[in-house]
Amino acid sequence: MSAITRAEEMHGEQSTVTQSWLTPAWLEPRLVVVTALAIIASLIAENAGAPRELVLVFNLISYAAGGAFGVKTAIESLVERKIDVDLLMVLAALGAAAVDQWREGAMLLFLFSLSNVLQDYAIGRSRQAIRGLMKLYPAEARVRRDDGVQTVQIGQIQVGDIVLIEPGERIPVDGVVVSGRSAVDQSPITGESMPVEKLPGDRVFAGTLNQQGALDVEATQAAHDTTLARIIKMVEEAQDSKAPTERFLDKFEQYYAMLIIGAVGLFIVLPPALGLVDFQSNFYRAMVLMTVASPCALVISVPASFISAVAAGARGGVLFKGGAYLEALASIKAITFDKTGTLTMGKPAVTDMMSCCELKEDELLSVAAAVEQRSEHPLGKAIVRAAEARGLRLGELQDFEAVTGMGIVSKVDNKVVRLGSIKYLEQKNPMPPYLAARFEQLELEGKTVIGVVREGQCENCGACAYRDRRCDWMGIIALADQLRPEATGVIRRLHEMGVERVAMLTGDNLRVAQAIARQLGVDAVYAGLMPEDKVTILKRIEAEVGPVAMIGDGVNDAPALASATVGIAMGAAGTDVALETADLVLMGDRLELIPYAIRLSKQARRVVWQNISFALLVIALLIISAFVVNLPLPLGVLGHEGSTVIVVLNGLIQLLLWPELARRLRPRLQAHSRPA
Repeated sequence: MSAITRAEEMHGEQSTVTQSWLTPAWLEPRLVVVTALAIIASLIAENAGAPRELVLVFNLISYAAGGAFGVKTAIESLVERKIDVDLLMVLAALGAAAVDQWREGAMLLFLFSLSNVLQDYAIGRSRQAIRGLMKLYPAEARVRRDDGVQTVQIGQIQVGDIVLIEPGERIPVDGVVVSGRSAVDQSPITGESMPVEKLPGDRVFAGTLNQQGALDVEATQAAHDTTLARIIKMVEEAQDSKAPTERFLDKFEQYYAMLIIGAVGLFIVLPPALGLVDFQSNFYRAMVLMTVASPCALVISVPASFISAVAAGARGGVLFKGGAYLEALASIKAITFDKTGTLTMGKPAVTDMMSCCELKEDELLSVAAAVEQRSEHPLGKAIVRAAEARGLRLGELQDFEAVTGMGIVSKVDNKVVRLGSIKYLEQKNPMPPYLAARFEQLELEGKTVIGVVREGQCENCGACAYRDRRCDWMGIIALADQLRPEATGVIRRLHEMGVERVAMLTGDNLRVAQAIARQLGVDAVYAGLMPEDKVTILKRIEAEVGPVAMIGDGVNDAPALASATVGIAMGAAGTDVALETADLVLMGDRLELIPYAIRLSKQARRVVWQNISFALLVIALLIISAFVVNLPLPLGVLGHEGSTVIVVLNGLIQLLLWPELARRLRPRLQAHSRPA
């Protein structure tokens, strides 16, 4: 079933199915109530001196209601040639009935089924991240088609439809704005805290909230294939996948259950056969032993914790593809980053300018931007953006000729202008020494430097070193890819968290890579790499340090993402490759989510081992009590089922509910702490 279909169900289209009496989620809690009422009725009837047949009827009702789902699960497991804790509980209850301890067997079934209901409720709370995502879908949308505007269900929107979005409405599909202007809250998808201005030609995502303006959006994806739908699918699959510890416990449960059944069988036969005890009292103690030795709490401790952690990650902007990757991230010893688009913004920007003689920087920039205004090259666009940011008037461009790989020859305001690489410009116009010194410094910093020469520039200039001839240099402009503002702090935090090596991998040249590495504080830098080279470097780091995570954009980094212990893709709103290749996806381009994900994985691992330790301790204490103090069956059941509920609640509270409560209270506490 697709995410979009599930979203439609939430709006009531199929709500009758989800509330049907055939659904275990509806039926099982009600059978628990019937079991409790039948136990009470049996007790009252027996104390009132009712016929034994009537008491037996109430007991049978309590067994049927309390054991229905346990028997069903046990049979399904036996068909698959598996033995699980449900079979142990059913056998213990039947054993209690065999020695005429019906009420104690019924209590066992009641507490066991009640425990299962409470577990389902607790785990269901941690699955609400999916339901929260589904609520981002609107139920209907208005679509402009040939015969006018129609209101349709979101599942009926087709690629190419024009969807009309009013202020305050959620956008139902991924698409491109064709008309209108508005600000859109994209935080559910990209994690951006501030609304993003949307103009014709801009992309929008399903589940985001349109704010003050009306938009006409052309659908580029069907509703079942949007970014939001893929995120929902990924979170669901993650919650159903199993971590290595969980898989181990599943296998352990099989052997352990067989061991318990064998041991209990011997315990039933041997002591009476040796004349040590009477059969009935020994059989009753055997049923207590079977109950308290069952590994319910142990088996549920791991999935309950990991499901809560996956849900917490989804709420926090980190999408784990499964418990295996959540567990693996906690053991990471090294982290490698792609450079472009990950540690940097992926877009060049003007960083430095040096104009010749008495020329102003603004004039240098305006002439360069006039030449580049028709260019599609990223450097040219960066120069135009810088000029626009300063509000400069661009000169009139009369002519334009691109010299491939070198630069541009043009005419601006009737003056010939050459712009491009220093090597190209120096073929006709040697650079003045003071510009050359600055050029060398900028290159050492790993920046790309272009020069600007304008004919007639030096006619009235007396400041140039070339006093015997004209040089016509206007100046130089340096550009560089910009570091993400948070990158340095994130790498520092990773070191503080115990990551032994942080490395940067890039296809860029070594000088540029080293300049950026010095600013970031990474431990190692590998430059000039092809995609397959990154895989080789990852394997080398893993051999030297240990498990390694790779963070990239999911396109040219796909081989490295796939080969790393944990592959982390930047931006859930990015490419399909980012979502499919990586093991973990960060919502939006937020590097600060990496330390958060590591902290969450380590906390989940701590909670798992807390639960495992607690479950083993309770089992040991209950087994000892069964032999030493003749623990009665109801108390054994209470201890056994109580420990099961406790481990589920421990994971839910520590990993999901408490962090969520803290997140909601933090703004209020900060508001109260501000001075008046």
